[in-house]
Amino acid sequence: MKIGIYGYGNLGKGVENAIKQNNDMELFGVFTRRNPDSLKLSTVGAKAYSADDILKYKKDIDVLIICGGSATDLPHMTPALAENFNVVDSFDTHADIPKHFENVDSVAKKSGKTAMISVGWDPGMFSLNRLYASAILPEGKDYTFWGKGVSQGHSDAIRRIEGVIDARQYTCPVESAVEAVRRGENPELTTRQKHTRLCFVVAEEGADLRRIENEIKTMPKYFADYDTTVNFITKEELDRDHSGIPHGGMVIRTGKTGAEGENTHVIEYKLTLDSNPEFTASVLIAYARAVYRLNKKGDIGCKTVFDIAPCELSPLSGDELRAHLL
Repeated sequence: MKIGIYGYGNLGKGVENAIKQNNDMELFGVFTRRNPDSLKLSTVGAKAYSADDILKYKKDIDVLIICGGSATDLPHMTPALAENFNVVDSFDTHADIPKHFENVDSVAKKSGKTAMISVGWDPGMFSLNRLYASAILPEGKDYTFWGKGVSQGHSDAIRRIEGVIDARQYTCPVESAVEAVRRGENPELTTRQKHTRLCFVVAEEGADLRRIENEIKTMPKYFADYDTTVNFITKEELDRDHSGIPHGGMVIRTGKTGAEGENTHVIEYKLTLDSNPEFTASVLIAYARAVYRLNKKGDIGCKTVFDIAPCELSPLSGDELRAHLL
């Protein structure tokens, strides 16, 4: 199948690399809002095109993977592109997923296309594990912990503060809370009790460090509800020690079975990721395969990870799956 990439930031580059690991796929090209000549693709023979010209190639692309941001890009990009392409996106604003689904679904059904939204690890793989675990242990409780990992949105929020040159912010699960959940104690945890924020900040020479630290720790929606540690470091230290984009986390469900609920069970799914965008890209590629297959069968409209049978993700046949993975 021929894959198109719409957007060529960290996620788009990750998709390009993931395509190379899947023998049933090839990269048709990358579509960018920048000057196409400024991009250097790593795939031999693939080209970069202007996003304005994408409709010229709608017969050449089996699935288009949209690598935009959830805040301002995907809410309008995905419905617009689903008019002419089978698409996959990684929309991750949880509260807005129902509305995004509705918008994409109406377009895709009219155009006869298949669209997958909110593909990644959360939403995505974590969503599946929450569903499986709650179905298996209906008498129980879900917990989701994120990190230790770089939060790009929180890092950007710090960089907007006057006097800050650069910054990285790590979301860190509180280990005592994680262990209490693993023991089946079913604790009631506040936001502050589940995660901490760890910040590394490069400040301008002569900047008021106390003011910057206070602005970070009191920032509403980002840091005010968390125990936050701020470390001021040099640009060289930031580049040396914090240049990657690691992330991860875990979904844990604890539940009871038995006539009197005497037996406790713990289901845990954990991810430890060196590169958040590269792992997300790998999930997108697996679901692109499912989108391609579903569209061939005439199964159109918008889908989420809940709608896709696991066999549709794999390049292996049903016989091979039953023989080797079941």
